[in-house]
Amino acid sequence: MDMAISQKEAYQSVFKKYPDVVTVDQMSEMLGISTKTAYRLLKENAIEHFMIGRTYKIPKIHIMAYLNIIKN
Repeated sequence: MDMAISQKEAYQSVFKKYPDVVTVDQMSEMLGISTKTAYRLLKENAIEHFMIGRTYKIPKIHIMAYLNIIKN
């Protein structure tokens, strides 16, 4: 029996309480890490993100790709 789910199903079910684009605080909550560690991951470009002014914005799909839940 194959227990794999599609990328679409994973996106719709994993982290579904979070918006499509999250803040650093939300990302750290999703990953269970400190905000300091979250900022380090972003500064090292371990997770794709963009900035609006001086504010980091992280598409949820990139967090899922970082966790290898889906392919990006």
